[in-house]
Amino acid sequence: MQKKQLTTKIILPWLAIIAFLGVWQAAAGFYTPEQLPGPSAVLAGLSELAATGLLWEHIEVSLGRFAISYSLALIAAVPLGLILGWHTYSLAAVGPLLQILRPISPIAWFPLAVLWFGVGNAPAIFIIFLSAFFPILLSTISAVRKIDPVYLKVAQNFGVGKGMLFAKIVIPAAFPYIMIGLNLAIGIAWIHLVAGEMLGAQSGLGYLIVDSRNFLRTDWIMGGMLVVGLLGLAVNTVMGWAEKGINRKWGMG
Repeated sequence: MQKKQLTTKIILPWLAIIAFLGVWQAAAGFYTPEQLPGPSAVLAGLSELAATGLLWEHIEVSLGRFAISYSLALIAAVPLGLILGWHTYSLAAVGPLLQILRPISPIAWFPLAVLWFGVGNAPAIFIIFLSAFFPILLSTISAVRKIDPVYLKVAQNFGVGKGMLFAKIVIPAAFPYIMIGLNLAIGIAWIHLVAGEMLGAQSGLGYLIVDSRNFLRTDWIMGGMLVVGLLGLAVNTVMGWAEKGINRKWGMG
């Protein structure tokens, strides 16, 4: 690793983290532990949760809930986006409705979700699903619409049928750009995972954070927030690796 890469990728990020922890610890000295626990107190609280097994249970539930919701959004949004991007008249008909629904915050759907699905897993899954669905759908539509028409005309000149054209030209050409939307949707969905669990679930990291408030365990609250951030970083990193691999496969990396 070159000196410049070592500085930008390792040294500077760690210096920023150390500085942040130092400021946090200093600020904690001006407040009670219930108001602002220091880094050491938060780590102690996390160790306590881990020792009892509660932390691992909530992490497992959150990851499972996220995987289900995101998978459902992917399965629903990608095929629909391919169809709408390919068929101009379908997009013209549905486009205005999408533009009305898209700006509505997924959290605004929560009262209806509780009425429809009751309290528990289903409302949180529905909220996470919605938060991922529209970014994936719109990025897929955009990916199809951006395909160079020259590719399509050349294929048609060689007598390629519509079905083969869609399968062999449209999908491969759009897929690397669809991956960008999938990556973006992961971050948005992860944020709404915590929000959904805070509002209606009885388990998961979001529930852990809200429930800890009831016991004035600010160290657990901030510990839960820290775990959410670290897991979000891990999920985004894995998705980034997948995106790079697919880009290399399609000659874009």
